Amino acid sequence: MTEDLRDQVHAAARRARVAADELVLATRERKDAALHEMAAALRNRAPEILEANQKDLEAGRAAGLPENILDRLTLTEARVDAVANGLETVAGLADPVGEVVRGSILPNGLELKQVRVPMGVVGMVYEGRPNVTVDAAGLALKSGNAALLRGSSTAEHSNTTLVAVLRDALESVNLPADCVQLLPCHDRASVTHLITARGLVDLVIPRGGSGLINAVVEQATVPTIETGVGNCHVYVDAHADLDMAESIVLNSKTRRTSVCNAAESLLVHKDVAAQFVPRITKALQQEDVTVHGDEQFAQQPNVEAATDDDWGTEYLSLDIAARVVGSLDDAVKHIAQYGSGHSEAIVTNDVAAARKFTARVDAAAVFVNASTAFTDGAEFGMGAEIGISTQKLHARGPMGLTELTSTKWVAWGEGHTRPKA
Repeated sequence: MTEDLRDQVHAAARRARVAADELVLATRERKDAALHEMAAALRNRAPEILEANQKDLEAGRAAGLPENILDRLTLTEARVDAVANGLETVAGLADPVGEVVRGSILPNGLELKQVRVPMGVVGMVYEGRPNVTVDAAGLALKSGNAALLRGSSTAEHSNTTLVAVLRDALESVNLPADCVQLLPCHDRASVTHLITARGLVDLVIPRGGSGLINAVVEQATVPTIETGVGNCHVYVDAHADLDMAESIVLNSKTRRTSVCNAAESLLVHKDVAAQFVPRITKALQQEDVTVHGDEQFAQQPNVEAATDDDWGTEYLSLDIAARVVGSLDDAVKHIAQYGSGHSEAIVTNDVAAARKFTARVDAAAVFVNASTAFTDGAEFGMGAEIGISTQKLHARGPMGLTELTSTKWVAWGEGHTRPKA
């Protein structure tokens, strides 16, 4: 059975390579037409998509999936329209393929250019978020890559229908349907076969919880981009506008708890703690957030005493860890110890404090007087994102079209030869 599954995955990768070889020659006009057709198909076939999604939701509830996971899994008419809008936005973006990164004419007359090129075949391993199916397919297409999608069994019906819709749209504009393929999802071995298909697959991107990401990064022989978990902090500085701070904390935590850019920890400078701790505790509790606090926060009603585990937890729920710190330096040290390198925010009117925070905090995104919820490809003008990288090589932060390309050097000569050493 495992051998058969490996053959399935490898056969899909070979078909993807053929599709990628054709896609690399596609003009921007053809790719953009495909993206618009894909968006229209999603809207036209929304009832079919929502019916499939309902099957996944019913199975998820029967299996006892928690509400935050069900929220990630849920598609609505508005969410289908949003992912369709994302495809149209991607169509409106510049095509990175062929962009000249740098170039020159060498003293010997050799014309040298470094240009952007597609990765080729990109594998995506992700958990129960069917919107990722569309985002990944669209970004891969525009950047000239064929996508191998390995979603979770919890979203099987949704993903199967979405991929069928996208493949039909591709064929309608005479692009290979195999630009987008869905891999089997019921056996974890399909992930293993994908991430070890060196020579068939050029890049794998895991997107999900820490267990999934660590497994892919540690076991893959194919190059990977690590999209880390989001233990994001909001630090309320001594010079913060407390009205602004309350708004930012609430938005960062409660806008949508099941996403990686949601704040999981709150740090408050001791100089404003007497005013702000009771205020923000009450405000969070009014939004049904459970506060896991240090000694000062625990003096407030209905606050749970924080444990060491709380400081490093990505809750993805209506929970937040909260601590009073003695200084900005203490806040930075706390973030360095417990943060995941995703998104961090400071609320302050002190420009020097803001500059120090942004310089010293090591994260993919750092915000001054803004919610961590803005770490998102669409919000950053990328149309959509294929993930948020917390590593430092090649790509960091929201990954859009450019991050799905590599480069090659192209040299034009006129019979140039290099002298013998």
